[in-house]
Amino acid sequence: MISDLNERSREVFRRIVDAYMNTGGPIGSRTLSKQLTESLSPASVRNVMADLEEQGLLYAPHISAGRVPTDAGLRLFVDGLLEVGNVSADEREALEGRSAAEGKSVEGLLEEVTSTLSGLAGCTSLVTAPKTEAPLKHIEFVALNPGRTLVVMVAETGVVENRIIETPTTLPPSALVEATNYLSAKMVGRTVPDALKGILSELDMQRTELDTLTTKVVEAGLATWAGGGDGGTLIVRGQSHLLEDVAAVSDLERIRNLFEALETKESLLKLLEKTEDAEGVQIFIGADNQLFDMAGCSMVVAPFHNTQERIIGAIGVVGPTRINYARIIPMVDFTAKLIGRRIG
Repeated sequence: MISDLNERSREVFRRIVDAYMNTGGPIGSRTLSKQLTESLSPASVRNVMADLEEQGLLYAPHISAGRVPTDAGLRLFVDGLLEVGNVSADEREALEGRSAAEGKSVEGLLEEVTSTLSGLAGCTSLVTAPKTEAPLKHIEFVALNPGRTLVVMVAETGVVENRIIETPTTLPPSALVEATNYLSAKMVGRTVPDALKGILSELDMQRTELDTLTTKVVEAGLATWAGGGDGGTLIVRGQSHLLEDVAAVSDLERIRNLFEALETKESLLKLLEKTEDAEGVQIFIGADNQLFDMAGCSMVVAPFHNTQERIIGAIGVVGPTRINYARIIPMVDFTAKLIGRRIG
């Protein structure tokens, strides 16, 4: 707890963390003694640093080197000492501008926003793309080639969803027309989850309303879009940013480990889903999560909500443990709220 530290220890600790955030390296007692508001000798500073190290908040990366914060130390700093800034006008304009296009698909909008967030934060950004739950105003099946059909859905909010589903190779064009007509009558003005229950129940009782092939199209299309338990699509952008400051994570091997972790989408999705357990911005630092334990990285993530205040997805950034938390936390929070307004 930060309250367990006296004022002298807090200042020494804060100065060490600030130096680490700025340089990625350790700071020694002699340098630190010159920066403190209270006049302390290098020997006195070393004693304070030793106490902080004993508490698990600092460590020496090399023999005779200065100190840097541990993951636990960074967690204590973020939770108890960090002064969060504000999103700048330029950052707001950039994020709002890339998300303003009308009629853009959910995934298209999130592609734009995550790319922008990645560039502004200088980190990898990632987001779960939710399944739209707004009432539909249009739905249509379009044949692409044998065995593949495009399902186009337009919500009353103007959001467009495009899904490709597998269909029987012998499916005639007339079956797709039937499916379009049937769903237009049954689904327009209703959300997919609401319509799904009624349609499947009706199909069980009155199979004659659609032939067998069209039924397969309807069921496949609805099941693909309505979601099941997959939690949506994961979008990852900006991994190259992690290569711009290798000193922040010690060496390239850690970068490789992180890249491998980023490819493990199941792990990332589970991590993002943790945001559903709490409101606001969540911060995972290094050893806080097994995914980033060996990679020397942190993640700042926030959920976004629909108009009913239900969490429908999450967006965040991944970077070295010394990322600028004060700047990135409000940026992620603003982006999550922006997405919620655009697609909720």
